[in-house]
Amino acid sequence: MSTSLQELGRAVKRLQNRHHNALNAGLQTIGVSLVQWDALRHLDQSPEASLHDLAQLTFQTDQAFGTLAKRMIERGLIERVPGPGRAVRHRLTGHGRQVRRAGAEVVDRILADSFAPLTPDQRDLLGDLLDRLLAGGVTSSAAASR
Repeated sequence: MSTSLQELGRAVKRLQNRHHNALNAGLQTIGVSLVQWDALRHLDQSPEASLHDLAQLTFQTDQAFGTLAKRMIERGLIERVPGPGRAVRHRLTGHGRQVRRAGAEVVDRILADSFAPLTPDQRDLLGDLLDRLLAGGVTSSAAASR
């Protein structure tokens, strides 16, 4: 018996929800939410990114990321720095780098536990399959026209 597409979609969503909840709980032990840690991670990986780019990377609107950045500045996790022209960029503070590293350890531990039932080959296969699905890029408008 094959798995229906709805069941498959629901299973992906349930795993994502489990990860989200476990990561939020784990990251709370170091004083940040998953959204905040994700922002720190992307700032570390893309230090010259614009606010708009960071909003897209973290699945937020520009306004929501601006509000998040303001709170993170107030907590000493990031700082604003001048960019080209009138642009403003953000970068991690020393404290922000420490929190990002501590969060990476939490995230790695939680994900290792979550994927422990799979062999390394199965994890590789799952990653390859997810990459293939994500590369397909079906948009909501394309899905609606079917």
